[in-house]
Amino acid sequence: MLIDHDGDAANTGTGFGRPAKDLSINFVPVPYPDYPTAAIKMKPEERQFWRVLNASAITYLNLELLYGHTPQEVGIVALDGVPVNTNGVPANSILWRNHIGIPPGGRAEFIVKGPPAAVSGLFVTRSVDTGVGGENDPNRAIATIVSTEDAPAPRSTLAASPETLPSSSLHWLGNVVPVHTRRLYFSEKLLDANDPNSATTFYLTVDGQTPTPFDPSSDVPNIIVKQGDVEDWIIENRSTELHAFHIHQVHFMLLDWFGTPVNEPFLRDTINVPFYDGRTLQYPSVKIRLDFRDRNAIGTFVYHCHLLEHEDGGMMGLIRVEPADASKSVVHDPATRNLPARSPGAH
Repeated sequence: MLIDHDGDAANTGTGFGRPAKDLSINFVPVPYPDYPTAAIKMKPEERQFWRVLNASAITYLNLELLYGHTPQEVGIVALDGVPVNTNGVPANSILWRNHIGIPPGGRAEFIVKGPPAAVSGLFVTRSVDTGVGGENDPNRAIATIVSTEDAPAPRSTLAASPETLPSSSLHWLGNVVPVHTRRLYFSEKLLDANDPNSATTFYLTVDGQTPTPFDPSSDVPNIIVKQGDVEDWIIENRSTELHAFHIHQVHFMLLDWFGTPVNEPFLRDTINVPFYDGRTLQYPSVKIRLDFRDRNAIGTFVYHCHLLEHEDGGMMGLIRVEPADASKSVVHDPATRNLPARSPGAH
């Protein structure tokens, strides 16, 4: 078994093998290698609302429901606490998918239909390729879905007549011109370049600044923005392992995934950034549009990789949101400005 620089089981590239970390579900451990699953009892074909938090330190999830070995569609209604909608207009929108990727710190809320009577079910996480420098996140079962008429009622239920929240007075984030475009990048460096087993230092750097591990005693921000503004950030991954970008206080819209435009009808606060495989002509990146229009966003807070070992190892930065001034974002026809992509050889 290969061990990575952090002492965890390294990515095997097979989808199997010892995981870097064991999982648990609602305090029920599901350890390698037998994976004794927890049991979730549901009445046959019962519809339930599930809210899932990936509270693991470094494990990426790719959740799937299998009934009789057949993947089932689940109805995603919210990600990272933000309901799915269309162009910012609240509606009973549902995205039906047969799997849900949730990075560490990510959340998903979705509708599940239980299996028919006498049909077995499994709640699993599919393997996630974290890159040659990443940890091993293999295929594994998390829970057994038991279809039975005597299943207990869920401990929590939704209100029969929920209170309708007021619509936002803000324009949909995708229709706002960003006032600034920034570029940041993930990178790593061995403490001893001559020792492949030495500890790793992690960086999350604003392009143009010197890569420096985060200093928790410092109050000097790496980025300063104005409340009321909207910004685009291009986040590159110059390392050989998957990272999960996360920011506190605000949400963002994914615009571009490694050069492919994306039109997502929801906002996030955590997003995977693909790893560099050593072969592509440019570093993998995501482009996101961040929303600093909330009056409660004023202050200093952090952005970081949401893998605990990485943020603790230096992969974090400070952002300060200052009170608004005369500079304002404006609504536009959804065309965005682009910066040229950086090649792996650029510095």
